[in-house]
Amino acid sequence: MAFQSLAANRARAMLTMLGIIIGVAAVITMTAIGQGAQQVIANQINSMGSNMLQIDPGPTTVGGISSGAGGNIRLSDKDAEALRQSPYLTAIATSVDTRAQVVAGNSNWVTRITGTTPEIMPIRNYSVSSGEMFSDADAKAGRKVCLLGKTVVDNLFGQDADPVGQTIRIKNIPFVVIGLLKAKGANGFGQDQDDNILAPVSTVQRRLMGITWLEDIFVSTISTDMTEVAIQDVTRILRIQHKLTGTGNDFRVRSQVEMAQAAAQSTQTMTDLLRMAAVISLLVGGIGIMNIMLVSVTERTREIGIRKSIGAKKMNILTQFLTEAVTLSLIGGVLGVILGYAASSFVSAQNGWNLIISPQAVGLSFAAATAVGVFFGWYPAMKAARLNPIEALRYE
Repeated sequence: MAFQSLAANRARAMLTMLGIIIGVAAVITMTAIGQGAQQVIANQINSMGSNMLQIDPGPTTVGGISSGAGGNIRLSDKDAEALRQSPYLTAIATSVDTRAQVVAGNSNWVTRITGTTPEIMPIRNYSVSSGEMFSDADAKAGRKVCLLGKTVVDNLFGQDADPVGQTIRIKNIPFVVIGLLKAKGANGFGQDQDDNILAPVSTVQRRLMGITWLEDIFVSTISTDMTEVAIQDVTRILRIQHKLTGTGNDFRVRSQVEMAQAAAQSTQTMTDLLRMAAVISLLVGGIGIMNIMLVSVTERTREIGIRKSIGAKKMNILTQFLTEAVTLSLIGGVLGVILGYAASSFVSAQNGWNLIISPQAVGLSFAAATAVGVFFGWYPAMKAARLNPIEALRYE
């Protein structure tokens, strides 16, 4: 009888279910978007380097005046060599950075020039798509060779070009292109990782920047689990190397784990907010069910009176109306799951993300839809069950 009653008012039943459908679909879609975004951010951060630690100069204070972060220039090749004694590090690369105009034929482009050593490749997850990486001998000899990122190649030589063996000019100094870097895309902070040129660190220091110190030292830990231990060991070694006796350090050690955790926390906060909006949609849908069920009780008062007068018990009436409310919620939940999956697939396809739909989110949203039906259907069902049969029969 509950199903027959719903079938007799299909349009009203569908409109009643809309709130539940939208609420369930919103929960699934928002959860999928949040998890997809977390995965994208994690991949982008991992593309910057595997188990990477970045060591750069810290602030110094002279005469009460702070130089600010990076004001100290005490990082050197000796620091990098001292770090090789740490058993928690697998690779160490020195680095300096500058921006300069690069010229190739009639084309020019302003980009970032990174002076480094070959060990930067595994640390920063770089790989060569054409040609080869320069060697330790090239770095020590300060040879004028370089590798180009995909963005630099596109702007200087055009797409699908292979300029290996050609000569470019950086600040009017000729460099031979010996390799091309495989495209990596943007990192977790929106920075184009392909808009870059790698060259031997000593060449960039002397020829392009006129300095003798290092701006950064990149190291790779043996595993993510050993990151904290590695940071402590790196700090210990550099404090000894710099002969520090106070509590402060003149360097900073930053890890990818910290950046990944910060990004994940930010994304999780946004996902939680989206889920709250979806939960509100479910509550609105539940209120809609209660409203329609109350109207249904009023419309069918005489029917209830007749049923009770011929022997229907309170539980029979309660079960009928509660069944109608739960049925509306369950059907709305099923349609909401279908709509949520379709919406998640569309968003994932538009953004190029992997589709990540959590079974927990589907189960939770479906359970929530059922709970909403029971909760908001209980009061109208109880109201119907408690009607006095004589009063109900007199109702017009």
